[in-house]
Amino acid sequence: MAENKTTILITGGAGFIGTNLCEYFLTKGYFVVCFDNFATGHKHNIAEFLGHENFKLIEGDIRDLAQCKNAVIGVDYVLHQAALGSVPRSINDPITSNEVNVSGFLNMLVASRDAGVKRFVYAASSSTYGDSEALPKVEDKIGKPLSPYAITKYVNELYAEIFSNTYGFETIGLRYFNVYGRRQDPNGAYAAVIPKFVMQLMKHESPIINGDGNFSRDFTYIDNVIQMNELAMLTQNPEAINTVYNTAFGDRTTLNDMVSYLKEYLSEFDTAISTIEVVHGPNRAGDIPHSLASIDKAKRLLNYTPNYSFQDGLKEAVKWYWNNLK
Repeated sequence: MAENKTTILITGGAGFIGTNLCEYFLTKGYFVVCFDNFATGHKHNIAEFLGHENFKLIEGDIRDLAQCKNAVIGVDYVLHQAALGSVPRSINDPITSNEVNVSGFLNMLVASRDAGVKRFVYAASSSTYGDSEALPKVEDKIGKPLSPYAITKYVNELYAEIFSNTYGFETIGLRYFNVYGRRQDPNGAYAAVIPKFVMQLMKHESPIINGDGNFSRDFTYIDNVIQMNELAMLTQNPEAINTVYNTAFGDRTTLNDMVSYLKEYLSEFDTAISTIEVVHGPNRAGDIPHSLASIDKAKRLLNYTPNYSFQDGLKEAVKWYWNNLK
């Protein structure tokens, strides 16, 4: 570790959100340790950091407690992003999702507590709201989980609370709402909807919307998520720690509107994209109909002010995909 430098461990640091966090905190002068097994992350995501004097890669698996203990040596803060995402993946293979998202999470909590880490900030999920129909989603009102993935992310919150209450260990959970942006992987069976649709449109293929397209999401641009991680890591407000926050923009967009914006922004690069038809398929198991976050708590306790609306972020994301993946 670098002497006299604040050290941040980012688990899942080669994944979409993790890579963006690594990049941001390196530019801010921190020493960054990336811990990843490359199950869903990619080495090409962190290739540009490997020669950086303030960057260290540890290839390992959070399901191995000894590897977790090794990763947290000399670490001041943990930003825990490592997880197996995707509701459909968890429905197809609940055991592996549980091993990574619950057992792996607990390993990281124990290792971090034992190493004297100052604070553990972790990726929670809007899926925790489950079957609650209330809109907007407020942190202290949740429903029953609708998927194994949602169960694992809720269990994370319960474990974090127990560690705060029992051991005096500082934790903050960030309930991510449909994060999108640069470096999000468009490939694979469980690719997120925005990068997947962007790639299909760039190939002049028709994107398939699950259902009638009127389901809505609080799509959240990656830079808003980075801001929340930094605020959660550094806050000195005692009331702001040992709790969870919605991490979102605080607005919602239907899937139909999202595709319309994608076509509009992409057609600036390729006019033929504006004429591509959308195909509708069946609804997907475990999907919630609508997602909209209240961000009042984050504004009040963390002074969170998201800089990117959905459309502003989407324009940036589309530009990145066109320049990097065409």
